[in-house]
This record gives sequence, structure tokens and C-alpha cells, in this order.
Amino acid sequence: MASVIEKTIRKAVTPAIMAVAGMNRARLPDPEENPFLTGIHTPMRGEQTLEDLQVTGTIPAELDGRYVRIGPNPYGNPGKGHHWFTGDGMVHGVRLRGGKAEWYRNRFIRSQELERKGGPAAAPGPRNGARDVVNTNVLGVGGKIMALVEAGSYPVELDGNLETVAYSNFGGGLASSFTAHPHECPETGEFHAICYLGEDPSTIRHVALDRTGAVIRELPITVPHGPSIHDCALTRNYVIILDLPVTFSMKALMAGHRFPYRWNREHKARVGLLPRQGGADEIVWCEVDPCYVFHVGNGFEDEAGRVVIDLCAYETIFDGDMPGPYGRPLGLERWTVDPASRSVARMTLDSAGQEFPRPDERRFTQPYRYLWAMGLPGDGDLEFVAPMPLYRHDLATGERVQRDFGEGRIPGEFVFVPRSADAPEGDGWVMGYVIDRNAQTSALEILDALSLEPVATVHIPHLIPPGFHGNWIAAS
Repeated sequence: MASVIEKTIRKAVTPAIMAVAGMNRARLPDPEENPFLTGIHTPMRGEQTLEDLQVTGTIPAELDGRYVRIGPNPYGNPGKGHHWFTGDGMVHGVRLRGGKAEWYRNRFIRSQELERKGGPAAAPGPRNGARDVVNTNVLGVGGKIMALVEAGSYPVELDGNLETVAYSNFGGGLASSFTAHPHECPETGEFHAICYLGEDPSTIRHVALDRTGAVIRELPITVPHGPSIHDCALTRNYVIILDLPVTFSMKALMAGHRFPYRWNREHKARVGLLPRQGGADEIVWCEVDPCYVFHVGNGFEDEAGRVVIDLCAYETIFDGDMPGPYGRPLGLERWTVDPASRSVARMTLDSAGQEFPRPDERRFTQPYRYLWAMGLPGDGDLEFVAPMPLYRHDLATGERVQRDFGEGRIPGEFVFVPRSADAPEGDGWVMGYVIDRNAQTSALEILDALSLEPVATVHIPHLIPPGFHGNWIAAS
């Protein structure tokens, strides 16, 4: 953890750094040239509530809750230096109950930054510094709907209609930033996360919450270079830290870029095995070939005591100044981490580019069979012109089932919803938004989880810009 002297120095020099960044930002390309502000990424200008939604097929009666996804939606003119990851947060949700789609709503996250730009009044609650944009994930924590972001702001509580209630530091227990990807242990109900803060590049933190959403652990861990750690993994005994070579870049910050993280060839790639209740000195660090990982599907321990992690890897990412996450995807990989030899063995499960790997989360921390992932465009174009299928992987047989949505139809992340709490693994549905670039419309697609055959489509008469993460949040 940074000392008082270090914090004082940073506080003193930050205004000067930001002044230089502001001057240099004026030299960057105009917003009209940014691909994440035009085409299918054009921000929605207002909030809507739609209650007369057309449905094709039959919505399963078992589905009682909300599918909610969040993403960046810049309010007003975002100015120069805009990056896809930094836009104002907007949630999009559909309420399902009794076989009906009761409503669709989209709502801005009521940040102080949004209010400063002329948007709706800011919500109350504590802030973690000046920047309070929240735009990356939304899920249920401790019986509340929480919107999340990494590296800065506290989380935000939403009500059942997706209105911002308040910013939250979990009752005062959270000392600094949180993460977009806490993982829930099915056995204990605890959430575990690896968190970082751009202003403190020397420290990451393991944060654990109990099933009520109260902080029960916040462990500082010293690291070099300020790594960007988007996700982590969880097993019965370990929290897995992915310390990979995307790190804070003072050069990018001072050049005016609003997302100051870049590929760093000087940063050693490694995987850390942190015992859930262990100290920082007990982490087993294992080197791995340089690569980057945004998202983990699942993790578990095998009979030999090794840690197995399924994830989507990239050869490089953010290698230069760019307005989005351009890089070369390596497909779905399985990493086997051996704490005895401190080694990582990498195996390709599927070489096709893909992202957003999601399992049946009742199988978190355990051996499992099924994984769903969104195919990436083969040409690497994040305008998403090339075909993008949805995959269902059977990790026991190697079978891959593919769902193609048709020309011009672009899926986002799909999440698994079990038919019942005790249903077998994979028995249920997957759901997610699909946009139609030609018709300028969107849909919530509900598919049979194993066959990927359509079950129901909730039609939304406008285009929802590509976003980040969403979840099914059951009414109970």
C-alpha cells in the first residue's frame, strides 16, 4: 500500500500532469474520426421505457427477473482522446415475468461527471476520487443490483427499474477501487476480486465480500508497473491473479489519451496463486509466456493439486495508441498451473477468436463441462462487420455447437440461466442482446443452452450500442 508520503507527492504533481495531458489532447484526432462514436457505436441520446414489446416464440414461464447489461454511452461531446472503455455508463434491461416481457428500459448511471456535462443530477453516496464513471458490469451482490467498474469508482446500487440509487463502498468497508469481475463461490456465497487503481501503480488488492455484500478482507499486494487486471479466477483454495503485460503508461496519459494503459514488453507475465486466507508473501508466482487475458471462463483444482484455468487469450493488446481493444486473439485456452514446479502449461482448446466465456456459474471452482462464448470477427474489426457466431463448448467431448444469427446481426455476451436451482449442468437457457446493423434494431435472444436453438426473441425497436457485461438477475 502506498505510504502517506507517496500519496502526498502524487496529490501534488497530479494537477501538473493533467494540465500537460489537457494541452496535448488538443493535438489528437477529432471525435468524428473515432470508430467507437459512429456506426453501431453511436451513443443513444436519451432514456426510454418501452412496455409494448413484440415477442417471437414463447418466453419460458420459469424466467422471473431481469436481464441487464451495461456499457459505455458518452453523453454529449466526448472530446478528443476518447476510448471505448471510458464512456459514461448506461444500463439496458428487460423484465421477464409470467411468460411475458413487461418492459425494456435504458438508464444512465447518475455520476457527478455526467451532471457536470449537463446530464441528469448525480446520485448520492461516497466517491473514490473525482472520476465516478461506472460502465463495465452489472450483477446481483448481497440482494442488490450493483453496477461495477475497475480501477476507480466505487460500485453503484440500482433499483428494480434500473434507476441509480446511490454510490456504495459496501457500508464503508471498501477502502479504494473495486473491480468489474468479482466471482462468487457457490459453496460459501463469498465474492472474491482482484482490484487495482491507476493512481497507485505499486499496489493491487484482494477484496472479499460475504454473502450479504460486506467486506471481510482487503489485502494489499505489491506489484511493479501498475498492471491492468480486468478479471481473476477462483478455485476452492486459491484466488488466481493474472499479472500480465498491459500496464499504466505515463507517456499515454501525458499525450492526452483518456485510457492510459499499454502493452509493456518490460513487464514479466505471471500467474499468482493466492490462498484465499493467505498473505501476500504466500502467493505462488508462476511465469507464463507474454499474452493478455480479459476474461476467465472458470477455474478449478485437479486431483494432482494443479490449478486449471479456461480463458480467452490475446497475443498482444493495446500495443500502441488506439481507441479500443485491438489485438490478435489466440482463442480459447486451458492453462494448467503447477504450484510445485511454478510452471504454466498452455493448451489451445479452440483456436477461433472468441470472448466473453461464460459457464454454468453453479459450477464455479469445480470441474465442469459446458462453456459459452461469443465469436470474434475474423478480420479483427471492432466495428463488427464480419460474421460473429455464438459457441457452446462441450469440454468433455470437444464438441462445439455454433449459432449464426444472420447477416448484419451481431451478438454480445450471452449468459447461462439454469432451468431450476437443482437442474443438471447446462439444463436451461442462454440469453443476450443481438443487434441488427441493417434494420437498426435489437433483440433479447433466449436460446436453448445446449442446442442453441431459438426459444424466444424480445424485439427492441432501436439499436443498443455494443456494450460490455450483463447478467440475469432473478427476482428472488
